[in-house]
Amino acid sequence: MNKKPNYGIDAPRVIRNLLLIGFAILILPLVFPIIKIGSALIITSYFMWSGGYFMLSGLLMLLYSLYGKYFHRNRMLNLIRWSGHEQVLDVGTGKGLLMIGAAKRLTTGKSIGIDIWNAQDLTGNDVEAVRKNVSIEGVEDNTEIKTENVLQMTFADNTFDVVISNLCLHNIYNQEGRKKACEEIARVLKQGGIGIISDFRHVKHYKKYFGHLGLQTKLIYSSYFASFPPLTILKIEKPFKDTIRIDINEP
Repeated sequence: MNKKPNYGIDAPRVIRNLLLIGFAILILPLVFPIIKIGSALIITSYFMWSGGYFMLSGLLMLLYSLYGKYFHRNRMLNLIRWSGHEQVLDVGTGKGLLMIGAAKRLTTGKSIGIDIWNAQDLTGNDVEAVRKNVSIEGVEDNTEIKTENVLQMTFADNTFDVVISNLCLHNIYNQEGRKKACEEIARVLKQGGIGIISDFRHVKHYKKYFGHLGLQTKLIYSSYFASFPPLTILKIEKPFKDTIRIDINEP
């Protein structure tokens, strides 16, 4: 029997906490229908809607990890006109979902994935897990995995035709760091190269940073049904030096 790749559960602690909090709120009225605090009486059934919200959020995030992220990956990669010869960088590759997806669209090109391997962001997030997925998917010849921080990439300027990243940059907890990450992505992207950056927050800030660096930018919004939390895609293009920058604002 052929083995299946395992691309993990995104934000496992967040999902766990949402489900536990939601479950606790939902069963609270069964155990304590009314809570008395001093002279105040609190009818706990009034809070059941919030418990339902926590539970639903946790379940939607779990469904995205199990199914939705494969559709979202394809949506991101379909925004690129592939020739098969591209040099590709996946920033925050995790267990290799985007890196491997890109590699399958290449012939003579190469797909490189970098990460610092934080298990809080993704279950089983380590180099060996990526290598296993690469082997199962049969893309060993045109992939490379590197332990590298986006804030201090060792790649030369203008190295990559395509830079892709999903749910990575928000994990940089300060604004200056996220700005630096955008500067590094712009630096290693070739003139005429395309970047596809997806995240659930700070995306308008990324757009501003890349715009100030002279890159063309376009936001593409998702719905609650496409991903949860809804992910916004930022498409960037590094113009040739004699090209005037255009800031595209439509969704």
